[in-house]
Amino acid sequence: MAKQVKQGKAFEYACLLSFYNTLKENQNVEIDDTSSYHVAKDFFNNLDEKAKQKLTLGANAAVRVILRLEPQLENPLDNIPLFLTIQEDAVGISGDVRDVLCIRKQNKWEIGISCKHNHSAVKHSRLSSTIDFGKIWFDIPCSKEYFDTINPLFNELREMKEKKMLWRDLIDKEERFYIPLLNAFVKELNRLDKENPGEIPKRLLSYLLGANDFYKVITMDNRKVTKIQAFSMYGTLNRTAGKVRPQVKLPTLNLPSRFYDISFKPNSKNTILVVADGGWTISMRIHNASSKVEPSLKFDVQLVGVPPSLYTHHEPWEL
Repeated sequence: MAKQVKQGKAFEYACLLSFYNTLKENQNVEIDDTSSYHVAKDFFNNLDEKAKQKLTLGANAAVRVILRLEPQLENPLDNIPLFLTIQEDAVGISGDVRDVLCIRKQNKWEIGISCKHNHSAVKHSRLSSTIDFGKIWFDIPCSKEYFDTINPLFNELREMKEKKMLWRDLIDKEERFYIPLLNAFVKELNRLDKENPGEIPKRLLSYLLGANDFYKVITMDNRKVTKIQAFSMYGTLNRTAGKVRPQVKLPTLNLPSRFYDISFKPNSKNTILVVADGGWTISMRIHNASSKVEPSLKFDVQLVGVPPSLYTHHEPWEL
C-alpha cells in the first residue's frame, strides 16, 4: 500500500480519536470495533512520534471547528451513546466519500468526515475498454461510438502489458494515448449532456461528492493548518440540539445544471477542465497509476473551483 494511502488511513484514526478524547468526558462515546478501525489504528501506531503528533494536531484543529458547527456532538440530550466509526473502503466505491462517521442512533442523526492528508483529491476513477463510465457515474450508458474509439487504444496497451513494457519506455504516451482518450471522453461527456439536458452536470457532482452531506477535512503539514469545508447539499448538517444552535449557519449548496466548457487545460496534454454553473470547476488529470503498462488509465480529480457560498475555514495548529 502506498505511503500516501497509509498516512490517509492514519489520519482517519487521528480524527476519530480526537472526537473520542474531546467528547468522552461528558457523555458515553463508543467506538465501533471494525476491521477498518483496526487497519487505521495500526497505520497510525506504526508512524514515528513526530508524524503522530502532526496528525493529532491536524485532527484536533478540525474537531475544534466542527464542534462549533454541530451542537449535537456536545449536547446529546437523551440520544446516547455517540457512536464513532471508520467506514470500509467499499462504501466509497458505492458512492459514499465519508471516512469517519459520528452517529446517534436514537434520533437517527449522523455526520460524516472525509479525511485528507496533504492533498484534496476527490476521486480516482479509471477508464478502460470494459468500464462504462456513463453507466457508473450517471446511470446512463456510453455509446457504441465511444467504445469503438477507445478500444483500439486499450488493445494496444494490453499488447504492451503482455510484453511487460514500462511507461517510461514510451516517449510519446501523451500523443499516443492520453490525448485521444481524453478527446473521446470529452466528446462522450458532451453527447451525454446534450441528450440529457440539465442532468449530467448535477449527476457528475453527485458522483464525485457522493450522496451524503459531509465535512471535508484536509490537514496540511507544511502550513501547519487544517482546512475544513462543509459540503451541505441535502440539509443534513448543522442541525440544532434542542435549543442549542450552531455558532455558524451553513449555506446549502446548489448542484450545477449546465456545462459552460469542457476542454483541455491550457498547455496540458493530460488534463481537462470541466466548467459548470454555480462556480463549479473540475480538473481531471489522466495518468498511469503503475510503472508497468496496463490496459487502463486513472483520473486524478480535483475541485479547482467551488461555489463562493461553500463554507471554508482554515484552522491553524502549532507544533
